[in-house]
Amino acid sequence: MSLLEVRGLTKVYGALTALDKADLTVGEHEFHGLIGPNGSGKSTLLKCVAGAEIATAGTVMLSGRDITRTPPPERTRAGLSLKFQITAVLPQLSVYDNVLLAVQAQASMASLLFSRSRRALDERVMEMLSQFHLEPRRDELAGVLSHGQQQWLEIAMALAREPKLLLLDEPTAGMSHQERRATGELLQPIKQRCSLLIVEHDLDFIKDICDGLTVLDQGQVVASGPTLEVQNSDRVKEAYLADA
Repeated sequence: MSLLEVRGLTKVYGALTALDKADLTVGEHEFHGLIGPNGSGKSTLLKCVAGAEIATAGTVMLSGRDITRTPPPERTRAGLSLKFQITAVLPQLSVYDNVLLAVQAQASMASLLFSRSRRALDERVMEMLSQFHLEPRRDELAGVLSHGQQQWLEIAMALAREPKLLLLDEPTAGMSHQERRATGELLQPIKQRCSLLIVEHDLDFIKDICDGLTVLDQGQVVASGPTLEVQNSDRVKEAYLADA
């Protein structure tokens, strides 16, 4: 069953057409990758899905609901969560408090007044820290974490909102090979509870974790489908995979 359906998505900036009638489908509990050369429209598509940009034309449907022009906070409540390429952790707060704030954003003000609710939030925070191997660093300032660990912290914060669909924009940028491999292993368990749409340049990373793959070039979809099928397309191999 489809969770996200993007149809005819177009984004125009003056004389520049960043997206040109792009189609994309992400199923429930599916990991789907977006690849293509620089400037191909990958991040623009992601932003139009998240609401950071509003499409010039086309539709974005989430769980059968049209969210094409819905404000970002409403999209979040509908089940979207986005992590941009540049980390947005709060460096002067502890690792624990960064995740706690993300969890609290989902709780009602009334529920935060009761100690029982606070204890429940603590369990949720510790679950997220443990999942991303950050529990031993819980009391340290987020700013002292390595680049890779800060990326993991922000993914944990995005997942703390319990989204139906997590959007990731180049989460392994700047990571070592070992950190990229670890990131893939850390992401695999989340498939049990949400789908993932990810923009990446590391094709080995994408091929290892993604069920589906969409290739963009100059704002247009070149190929889309199961990862193995798309990566074996002669057109994709010749024009994109070697350079993406």
